[in-house]
Amino acid sequence: MEFHKNHRISQVLQLSLLIVLGLWSLRRAESSTYPSTNCRAHTVSLKDFGGVGDGVTSNTEAFQKAIYHLSQFGSNGGGQLVVPAGKWLTGCFNLTSHFTLYLQRDAVLLASQDMNDWPIIAPLPSYGRGRDSPGGRYSNFIMGSNLTDVVITGDNGTIDGQGKMWWDKFKAKELKYTRGYLIEIMYSDQILISNLTLVNSPSWHVHPVYSSNVIVKGITILAPVDVPNTDGINPDSCTDVRIEDCYIVSGDDCIAVKSGWDEYGIAFRMPTQHLIIRRLTCISPDSAVIALGSEMSGGIQDVRAEDITAINSQSGVRIKTAVGRGAYVKDIYVKGFTMHTMKYAFWMTGNYGSHPDDHWDPKAIPVIDKISYSNMVAENVTMAGQLEGLHQSPFTGICISNVTIGLAKSKKPAWNCTDIHGVSSSVSPQPCDLLSEKGSESGPCPYPTDKLPIDNVEFKECSL
Repeated sequence: MEFHKNHRISQVLQLSLLIVLGLWSLRRAESSTYPSTNCRAHTVSLKDFGGVGDGVTSNTEAFQKAIYHLSQFGSNGGGQLVVPAGKWLTGCFNLTSHFTLYLQRDAVLLASQDMNDWPIIAPLPSYGRGRDSPGGRYSNFIMGSNLTDVVITGDNGTIDGQGKMWWDKFKAKELKYTRGYLIEIMYSDQILISNLTLVNSPSWHVHPVYSSNVIVKGITILAPVDVPNTDGINPDSCTDVRIEDCYIVSGDDCIAVKSGWDEYGIAFRMPTQHLIIRRLTCISPDSAVIALGSEMSGGIQDVRAEDITAINSQSGVRIKTAVGRGAYVKDIYVKGFTMHTMKYAFWMTGNYGSHPDDHWDPKAIPVIDKISYSNMVAENVTMAGQLEGLHQSPFTGICISNVTIGLAKSKKPAWNCTDIHGVSSSVSPQPCDLLSEKGSESGPCPYPTDKLPIDNVEFKECSL
């Protein structure tokens, strides 16, 4: 009897302990923390505003109401909208300042397939038209303009652009306007996009434009490799940008640095500058891991890329420009690049000749100067370098050092160089004559040692 009594007491104690541990775990889950640039004083759930996560019910109105409600707290600690686990179908919606959109684990935002949920908006002034076609463009899925302190983050929740409808219509030439982007933030300051999975955007996935102090961190981007213009992250006429710890599979450039198109970008005069890209893994069979241009008419300056892994991609670093672009690409520093199965390790061209209209200026000649590549290894590469400058404006200041490229069997030359000036050291295979060998005493190609202000931004532990 005593044994059975003690056994029952032990069972009760174990059960009580399990209940306590369960409640403690639940309490921990309910008060879970996450890193962010700023925390918020006011939190609501999308369900509080009628949201239904069944993958069928439209939540456009629920998002609009929730964000409008939280906008009143901008000067009082800010607002946080939590999207719980579930599938949340919605049309396009705008964000507000001092605001966090947080997607919990297993939360999926599904972009509406009703084109009426994607109203037409004006083209970007630095482009003069939509990129797909003249005139306006369809709205972006998540967007905002003239904002301060915006965070889009989560516990690896998913934002799904459901882009197949758009891709099919684009290929069939059935669209009158340019496809929208998954996330576009304009004329804004202090932006954080982190810890999410972004998939199947109609076109570009992340597009900060005319903005400053932007961090994109811990993002996974996935799109079919045979779909055009599904770029990963495109900083465009932005200052102080930090892109790090991202994994991208794309049908276009993984990172595309831009600043406006021909005469429109020249007139707008807003460069992309002070950009850090690091710890990036990219797969893009038909495009570049990092592309500079081709729309670079506001200028691109001070780009620093390091610790990059490229797999089965067309090119490692590509500079794309043309007569009519004007402006410059200069002070570009890349190091610590590992490449597996590439068509080109390095690619530069001055003949990327698409134009928005017939009004481009043939006297607007771009300047490409001070391009530095160092500490790179590659295997199974078709060509080490395709470097084609402009006859009227050769690409200058190119420096390549400590680079080893393993070539695949090919009839193509290892290097093809025209209208460039530069130096090289410790590069295999032997570079072209226009990249003259410099003495080892002159040291490796430069990489800045100073710290950019965007690197000083620290994260806080915020709670749900």
